[in-house]
Order: sequence, then C-alpha cells, then structure tokens
Amino acid sequence: MFTGIIESVQPVKSVSTGKLEVQLPAGWELAGGESVAVNGACLTVTEFKPGLAVFAMSPETAERTTLRRLKAGAPVNLERALAVGSRLGGHFVTGHVDGTARLLSVRNDGNSVVLEVEKAAGALMAEKGSVALDGISLTVYDISGTSFKAAVIPHTWENTALKTLKPGSMMNIEYDILGKYASPRSPGITRGFLKENGFI
Repeated sequence: MFTGIIESVQPVKSVSTGKLEVQLPAGWELAGGESVAVNGACLTVTEFKPGLAVFAMSPETAERTTLRRLKAGAPVNLERALAVGSRLGGHFVTGHVDGTARLLSVRNDGNSVVLEVEKAAGALMAEKGSVALDGISLTVYDISGTSFKAAVIPHTWENTALKTLKPGSMMNIEYDILGKYASPRSPGITRGFLKENGFI
C-alpha cells in the first residue's frame, strides 16, 4: 500500500523482458521481496545493491502499464511502501495500475499547472476525489465523459517526473480505490478484497 506522495525521481538503468533496473537515491536500503511503486506500479525488488534496484515485471504489468516503453535514462517516480503508523499524506494507492491514460493538455493557472487527462469509459471518479497518475496522488475536478482535470502545485511539479511529460504522453493511472469499491457496480469491500489488498 502506498500514499501517492513521491519520495524520489530517479533514472531507469535498463528495461528488458520481465525486468526493470532503476537507480536509487543515496541511503535507500531495500530488501529482496520488498515492494516499491515505480511510476505508480507496485513492483517487487529481486536484487538490491547500494544505488541500484532490480525489479521483477510480470507480463500483466508490462501490458497494462507504461513501464515496458521506458528507455534507459528516463526519470521515474519512486515511493516505498507505506509503513504502519506513518502519516497518510495522499490517498490509499495500491500500486495495482488500472491502465494507461493520455495527457491531453498542460496549462499554467496561477500557481498551479493544470493537467487535462483522458478518462476511460466507465471509470469511476468523483468530483474532488483522488487519482494516482504515474503514482502521484492528485485531486480531480471538471470530470466529463472523456476527461478530467487535476491541478498540480509547484512542489509536486518540481519534485516528480510530471514536468518531463508533454501532451500526448501516456501515464499509468490508478482510479481511487474507495470510489471503485463504493460503486453500486462493485461487490463492495469484502473479506476477500481486504485479504487481497493486505489488510488481513
């Protein structure tokens, strides 16, 4: 489980079938089997040495996310898993990416950068609800049948890889888990759901 508050932006070292290598910031100590959100996708550490982590990437993850399109040197957003007792600064982000979404436009509005992003048909979103874009927790507004907007404050813009994207760029998207499971179309929050998502 993650919060959508990005801890570091680091470059990709390499991408290959089933494997992603990413540089790490100084001081990060990761263990094999640990989970890290890379551009919002929950990946398992298979190998660690100071300054570098190797992550396993399943065919499902490669197909559903933008990770397979990354090139060496591309910046990615990193967040370590939420520790019990930590402050929850963003929203509940599982790292189970729903798919990809195209960035439609970017514009300045006062002290914010407004992103307009395509919305999948049938995606469950609430005005002033949350979404994770490339792992970044953002508040959504101006939701239509085909798009939504999110305002990005200067701190988030400067300290994530969002600033490298242009209209037409693809991003990983995870819709708000609370919205998905509160929908009448959902079976709701069941014991199975809680177990699958690490709550029991």
